[in-house]
Amino acid sequence: MNTIEKKEGNPLLSIYFTAGYPELDSTIRIAKKLEEAGADFLEIGFPYSDPVADGPVIQHSSEVALANGMTVKKLFEQLRELRQHVQIPVFLMGYVNPVIQFGVEKFCEECKNVGVNGVIIPDLPMYEYEDLYRETFEKNGIANIFIVTPQTSTERIRKIDSLSNSFIYLLSSNATTGKTLDVGEDTNAYFKRIHDLQLNNPLIVGFGISNRDTFQKASQYTTGAIIGSAFVKRLTEQDYMNQIPDFIKSIKG
Repeated sequence: MNTIEKKEGNPLLSIYFTAGYPELDSTIRIAKKLEEAGADFLEIGFPYSDPVADGPVIQHSSEVALANGMTVKKLFEQLRELRQHVQIPVFLMGYVNPVIQFGVEKFCEECKNVGVNGVIIPDLPMYEYEDLYRETFEKNGIANIFIVTPQTSTERIRKIDSLSNSFIYLLSSNATTGKTLDVGEDTNAYFKRIHDLQLNNPLIVGFGISNRDTFQKASQYTTGAIIGSAFVKRLTEQDYMNQIPDFIKSIKG
Protein backbone atom coordinates (compact mmCIF):
# COMPACT_ATOMS: atom_id res chain seq x y z
CA MET A 1 0.00 0.00 0.00
CA ASN A 2 1.37 3.40 -0.96
CA THR A 3 -0.49 5.53 1.57
CA ILE A 4 1.48 6.61 4.62
CA GLU A 5 -0.34 6.33 7.93
CA LYS A 6 -0.13 8.77 10.81
CA LYS A 7 0.67 7.39 14.23
CA GLU A 8 -1.89 8.47 16.80
CA GLY A 9 -0.93 11.86 18.22
CA ASN A 10 2.50 11.98 16.60
CA PRO A 11 3.48 13.77 13.38
CA LEU A 12 5.38 11.70 10.84
CA LEU A 13 9.03 12.46 10.19
CA SER A 14 10.49 11.84 6.75
CA ILE A 15 14.18 12.20 6.02
CA TYR A 16 15.63 13.07 2.62
CA PHE A 17 19.15 12.14 1.58
CA THR A 18 20.95 11.81 -1.73
CA ALA A 19 21.81 8.35 -3.03
CA GLY A 20 25.55 7.89 -3.39
CA TYR A 21 26.42 10.59 -0.86
CA PRO A 22 28.71 10.86 0.98
CA GLU A 23 29.91 7.51 -0.40
CA LEU A 24 28.70 5.56 -3.42
CA ASP A 25 27.75 2.55 -1.30
CA SER A 26 26.25 4.40 1.69
CA THR A 27 22.62 4.47 0.46
CA ILE A 28 21.27 1.30 2.09
CA ARG A 29 23.34 1.75 5.25
CA ILE A 30 21.91 5.23 5.82
CA ALA A 31 18.36 4.09 5.09
CA LYS A 32 18.64 1.20 7.53
CA LYS A 33 20.09 3.42 10.26
CA LEU A 34 17.35 6.02 9.77
CA GLU A 35 14.62 3.42 10.21
CA GLU A 36 16.29 2.04 13.32
CA ALA A 37 16.53 5.58 14.72
CA GLY A 38 12.80 6.23 14.27
CA ALA A 39 12.25 7.89 10.89
CA ASP A 40 8.72 7.14 9.65
CA PHE A 41 9.44 7.15 5.94
CA LEU A 42 12.30 8.07 3.61
CA GLU A 43 12.98 10.07 0.49
CA ILE A 44 16.04 8.97 -1.43
CA GLY A 45 17.19 11.49 -4.02
CA PHE A 46 18.66 10.41 -7.33
CA PRO A 47 21.21 13.09 -8.28
CA TYR A 48 20.97 15.32 -11.32
CA SER A 49 23.44 17.80 -12.77
CA ASP A 50 20.99 20.73 -12.77
CA PRO A 51 18.94 20.55 -9.53
CA VAL A 52 17.18 23.92 -9.90
CA ALA A 53 14.88 23.59 -6.86
CA ASP A 54 17.65 22.61 -4.47
CA GLY A 55 19.74 24.82 -2.25
CA PRO A 56 23.54 24.64 -1.98
CA VAL A 57 23.68 21.74 0.51
CA ILE A 58 21.66 19.32 -1.61
CA GLN A 59 23.21 20.63 -4.83
CA HIS A 60 26.63 19.79 -3.40
CA SER A 61 25.48 16.32 -2.35
CA SER A 62 24.27 15.71 -5.92
CA GLU A 63 27.57 16.83 -7.37
CA VAL A 64 29.52 14.53 -5.05
CA ALA A 65 27.15 11.60 -5.70
CA LEU A 66 27.52 12.01 -9.47
CA ALA A 67 31.30 12.22 -9.10
CA ASN A 68 31.16 9.04 -7.01
CA GLY A 69 29.47 7.29 -9.94
CA MET A 70 25.82 7.31 -8.86
CA THR A 71 23.30 6.86 -11.66
CA VAL A 72 19.65 5.78 -11.77
CA LYS A 73 20.81 2.34 -12.94
CA LYS A 74 23.31 2.09 -10.08
CA LEU A 75 20.67 3.20 -7.57
CA PHE A 76 18.28 0.44 -8.59
CA GLU A 77 21.12 -2.07 -8.34
CA GLN A 78 21.70 -0.92 -4.76
CA LEU A 79 17.99 -0.92 -3.93
CA ARG A 80 17.63 -4.60 -4.82
CA GLU A 81 18.53 -5.34 -1.20
CA LEU A 82 16.42 -2.48 0.21
CA ARG A 83 13.59 -4.57 1.60
CA GLN A 84 15.99 -6.96 3.30
CA HIS A 85 16.90 -4.08 5.62
CA VAL A 86 14.16 -1.42 5.52
CA GLN A 87 10.43 -1.86 6.12
CA ILE A 88 9.15 1.75 6.27
CA PRO A 89 7.83 3.45 3.11
CA VAL A 90 10.49 4.68 0.70
CA PHE A 91 10.04 7.28 -2.03
CA LEU A 92 12.50 8.33 -4.71
CA MET A 93 12.90 12.03 -5.44
CA GLY A 94 14.54 13.68 -8.41
CA TYR A 95 14.07 15.42 -11.72
CA VAL A 96 12.21 14.20 -14.77
CA ASN A 97 15.16 14.26 -17.21
CA PRO A 98 17.01 11.23 -15.73
CA VAL A 99 13.69 9.34 -15.52
CA ILE A 100 12.93 9.93 -19.20
CA GLN A 101 16.49 9.00 -20.17
CA PHE A 102 16.17 5.78 -18.19
CA GLY A 103 12.70 5.15 -19.63
CA VAL A 104 9.54 5.91 -17.65
CA GLU A 105 8.07 2.42 -17.94
CA LYS A 106 11.36 0.79 -17.03
CA PHE A 107 11.75 3.23 -14.13
CA CYS A 108 8.32 2.34 -12.72
CA GLU A 109 8.95 -1.38 -13.17
CA GLU A 110 12.27 -1.11 -11.32
CA CYS A 111 10.58 0.84 -8.50
CA LYS A 112 8.05 -1.96 -8.17
CA ASN A 113 10.73 -4.66 -8.29
CA VAL A 114 12.82 -3.14 -5.48
CA GLY A 115 9.89 -2.16 -3.25
CA VAL A 116 9.82 1.62 -3.70
CA ASN A 117 6.41 3.05 -2.79
CA GLY A 118 6.37 6.16 -4.95
CA VAL A 119 8.27 9.00 -6.56
CA ILE A 120 8.46 12.78 -6.25
CA ILE A 121 9.37 14.50 -9.51
CA PRO A 122 8.89 18.26 -9.01
CA ASP A 123 9.32 19.20 -12.67
CA LEU A 124 6.90 16.61 -14.09
CA PRO A 125 3.83 18.62 -15.16
CA MET A 126 0.51 17.31 -13.89
CA TYR A 127 -1.08 17.23 -17.36
CA GLU A 128 1.91 15.30 -18.72
CA TYR A 129 1.66 12.76 -15.91
CA GLU A 130 -2.07 12.38 -16.44
CA ASP A 131 -1.94 12.10 -20.25
CA LEU A 132 1.28 10.12 -20.73
CA TYR A 133 2.38 8.30 -17.61
CA ARG A 134 -0.48 7.77 -15.17
CA GLU A 135 -1.39 4.35 -16.54
CA THR A 136 2.22 3.17 -16.27
CA PHE A 137 2.57 4.40 -12.68
CA GLU A 138 -0.73 2.88 -11.57
CA LYS A 139 -0.09 -0.43 -13.37
CA ASN A 140 3.10 -0.83 -11.32
CA GLY A 141 1.54 0.41 -8.07
CA ILE A 142 3.85 3.44 -7.87
CA ALA A 143 2.46 6.63 -6.33
CA ASN A 144 3.28 9.92 -7.99
CA ILE A 145 3.59 12.63 -5.34
CA PHE A 146 2.37 16.06 -6.42
CA ILE A 147 3.62 19.36 -5.02
CA VAL A 148 1.48 22.22 -3.73
CA THR A 149 2.87 25.73 -3.19
CA PRO A 150 1.38 28.83 -1.52
CA GLN A 151 0.26 29.98 -4.98
CA THR A 152 -1.54 26.77 -5.98
CA SER A 153 -5.23 27.36 -6.59
CA THR A 154 -7.94 25.47 -4.72
CA GLU A 155 -9.15 24.00 -8.02
CA ARG A 156 -5.70 22.62 -8.81
CA ILE A 157 -5.25 21.30 -5.27
CA ARG A 158 -8.49 19.33 -5.53
CA LYS A 159 -7.37 17.98 -8.90
CA ILE A 160 -4.06 16.90 -7.35
CA ASP A 161 -5.96 15.23 -4.51
CA SER A 162 -8.04 13.26 -7.00
CA LEU A 163 -4.92 12.02 -8.79
CA SER A 164 -3.05 11.09 -5.59
CA ASN A 165 -3.02 7.86 -3.62
CA SER A 166 -0.29 8.46 -1.05
CA PHE A 167 0.41 11.98 0.22
CA ILE A 168 0.60 15.55 -1.05
CA TYR A 169 3.91 17.38 -0.73
CA LEU A 170 3.17 20.81 0.70
CA LEU A 171 5.99 23.27 0.03
CA SER A 172 6.38 25.62 2.97
CA SER A 173 7.38 28.44 0.60
CA ASN A 174 8.61 29.11 -2.93
CA ALA A 175 12.23 29.16 -1.78
CA THR A 176 14.82 26.53 -2.65
CA THR A 177 15.63 23.78 -0.17
CA GLY A 178 17.79 24.66 2.80
CA LYS A 179 16.04 27.91 3.79
CA THR A 180 14.89 28.13 7.40
CA LEU A 181 11.13 27.86 7.85
CA ASP A 182 9.57 31.03 9.15
CA VAL A 183 6.18 30.05 10.49
CA GLY A 184 4.57 33.48 10.73
CA GLU A 185 0.96 34.46 10.24
CA ASP A 186 1.08 34.08 6.45
CA THR A 187 2.57 30.57 6.59
CA ASN A 188 0.15 29.47 9.30
CA ALA A 189 -2.76 30.78 7.28
CA TYR A 190 -1.49 28.91 4.21
CA PHE A 191 -1.18 25.61 6.10
CA LYS A 192 -4.62 26.10 7.68
CA ARG A 193 -6.20 26.92 4.30
CA ILE A 194 -4.99 23.63 2.83
CA HIS A 195 -5.92 21.73 6.00
CA ASP A 196 -9.46 23.12 5.90
CA LEU A 197 -9.99 21.74 2.40
CA GLN A 198 -10.28 18.32 4.10
CA LEU A 199 -8.45 16.50 1.33
CA ASN A 200 -8.43 12.72 1.02
CA ASN A 201 -4.63 12.45 1.09
CA PRO A 202 -2.29 13.31 3.98
CA LEU A 203 -0.30 16.56 3.79
CA ILE A 204 3.46 16.44 4.36
CA VAL A 205 5.41 19.72 4.59
CA GLY A 206 8.83 20.13 3.00
CA PHE A 207 11.46 22.89 2.64
CA GLY A 208 12.85 24.73 5.64
CA ILE A 209 12.27 22.08 8.32
CA SER A 210 15.52 21.77 10.25
CA ASN A 211 14.90 21.16 13.98
CA ARG A 212 12.30 20.13 16.55
CA ASP A 213 10.68 23.57 16.67
CA THR A 214 10.13 23.93 12.93
CA PHE A 215 9.06 20.26 12.71
CA GLN A 216 6.37 20.76 15.34
CA LYS A 217 5.15 24.03 13.82
CA ALA A 218 4.99 22.59 10.32
CA SER A 219 3.04 19.58 11.61
CA GLN A 220 0.37 21.61 13.39
CA TYR A 221 -2.00 21.45 10.41
CA THR A 222 -0.47 18.50 8.59
CA THR A 223 0.38 14.81 8.97
CA GLY A 224 4.12 15.46 9.20
CA ALA A 225 7.18 17.03 7.66
CA ILE A 226 10.35 16.30 5.71
CA ILE A 227 13.88 17.21 6.72
CA GLY A 228 16.49 17.29 3.97
CA SER A 229 19.30 19.84 4.04
CA ALA A 230 19.75 19.74 7.83
CA PHE A 231 20.26 15.97 7.67
CA VAL A 232 22.47 16.03 4.56
CA LYS A 233 24.75 18.51 6.37
CA ARG A 234 25.29 15.91 9.10
CA LEU A 235 26.61 13.46 6.54
CA THR A 236 29.71 15.62 6.13
CA GLU A 237 30.80 14.93 9.71
CA GLN A 238 33.14 12.21 10.85
CA ASP A 239 31.45 9.03 12.09
CA TYR A 240 28.17 10.29 10.59
CA MET A 241 26.44 6.90 10.83
CA ASN A 242 26.64 6.84 14.62
CA GLN A 243 25.24 10.38 14.82
CA ILE A 244 21.98 9.49 13.05
CA PRO A 245 20.11 8.30 16.19
CA ASP A 246 20.88 11.53 18.05
CA PHE A 247 19.76 13.59 15.06
CA ILE A 248 16.37 11.82 14.87
CA LYS A 249 15.93 12.06 18.65
CA SER A 250 16.63 15.80 18.51
CA ILE A 251 13.68 16.19 16.11
CA LYS A 252 11.14 13.73 17.51
CA GLY A 253 12.15 13.86 21.16
